[in-house]
Amino acid sequence: MKSPQRLVIASRESRLAMWQAEHVQSRLRALYPEAEVAILGMTTKGDQILDRPLAEIGGKGLFIKELEVAMWEGRADLAVHSMKDVPMEMPEGFSLSAISARENPRDAFVSNRYDHLSALPTGAVVGTSSLRREVILRRTWPHLEIRSLRGNLDTRLRKLDEGQYDAIILAAAGLTRLGLSSRIRTLLSPEESLPAPGQGALGIEIRADRPDMADCVAALNDPETAACVRAERAFSRALGGSCQLPLGGYAVLDQGELWLRGFIATADGHAMVADAVRGDPTQPERLGDHLAATLRARGGDAILAALGACPR
Repeated sequence: MKSPQRLVIASRESRLAMWQAEHVQSRLRALYPEAEVAILGMTTKGDQILDRPLAEIGGKGLFIKELEVAMWEGRADLAVHSMKDVPMEMPEGFSLSAISARENPRDAFVSNRYDHLSALPTGAVVGTSSLRREVILRRTWPHLEIRSLRGNLDTRLRKLDEGQYDAIILAAAGLTRLGLSSRIRTLLSPEESLPAPGQGALGIEIRADRPDMADCVAALNDPETAACVRAERAFSRALGGSCQLPLGGYAVLDQGELWLRGFIATADGHAMVADAVRGDPTQPERLGDHLAATLRARGGDAILAALGACPR
């Protein structure tokens, strides 16, 4: 394709978001050395409201709305997102054009005093901003006190260092990308803490009416990661996963098959349904829908009814 003259990437201004934007900027510059590739940093509503849990103020879509406005107004050509922050239903007029190779998708246990969740004493305070992690913690470690933890990555680590929490749970990918792997005391296995759909992967969002942009970023797409994330997102979408539902979904390619694991739970963690399916990696959405139907049949419908969730 013809090299673009100028590309503008919309990004949140947190350190991690800027790292992600700069990573994509570097790759685009390598692909199109004659093009100017700039970053438009923005503060989103999700970054501004830090005194309430994310689920109470509208969910993860608050982190990307302003970036989409910038694309719609022509101030930016594409936006870079952590895929776990992207709502399962894309707004009309926008599309996910590429999903790049995944960083470590696991959750990380971070503490200045303890090596693992199992080492925490009764009443120890653990911070997380995720309903998914909160439910897992309450089910497996009911003797712990779980508190909301908002803010960007540096803010969360600072709150831990100030002694507000005995431990916090973060995505390993963010810590790794910012050179903070040394803060990880333990990586939690998927069996201990099943990741969120899309965790560890970056997505490139564009306007749906920009086929030139779709061609431009096509080389950033990693087919294996994209298949896994598409299965995870289809599973979540079929259960109303954009509606603040405690849900985990994680897929890997295993011996030529796509292996997708998932769970849904009530907010207190007392009820949970989990299962796994295997299938054709060329039809990831079908596999995600199949796992969602399986969980519904095994008690998921009752959980959704109790939560007042909004599946399609």
